Amino acid sequence: MQRARETAWCVASRTGVRVREDARLRERMNRDGAQPMEDFLADRAASVKDRDFVPAAGGSSRDTAERIRARLDDLADEPRPVALVTHGGVTADLPRALIGGDAVPVELTRHGVPSCAITTLDDLSGADIASVAHLA
Repeated sequence: MQRARETAWCVASRTGVRVREDARLRERMNRDGAQPMEDFLADRAASVKDRDFVPAAGGSSRDTAERIRARLDDLADEPRPVALVTHGGVTADLPRALIGGDAVPVELTRHGVPSCAITTLDDLSGADIASVAHLA
């Protein structure tokens, strides 16, 4: 999770938003080395197809989205802007829950969200999903 922390501090230094860690923003699946990579990847693929599938190394896509949504609900009264920094699997799970799986580009759920991509929400609706325009 070090990379997410570093990114959060970078965002904060440019925007002035305050950094606060929250365990609800953790990744959905974390490979610790005990599970063979082939099994981990099979679990990941199964979790993309079935949002209720619980992989050996984590939680279901649906449960992950709900914990992120709970964090967003807690932020409802916070002054704007608010930025959440997390990992790719989580950034695909939340829009799937908020706007429906069919509205999220299939390549994001199959191959993951690109590093440094930004998803913008407007009242918990996906306004811009996994944009990398800022990297150009």
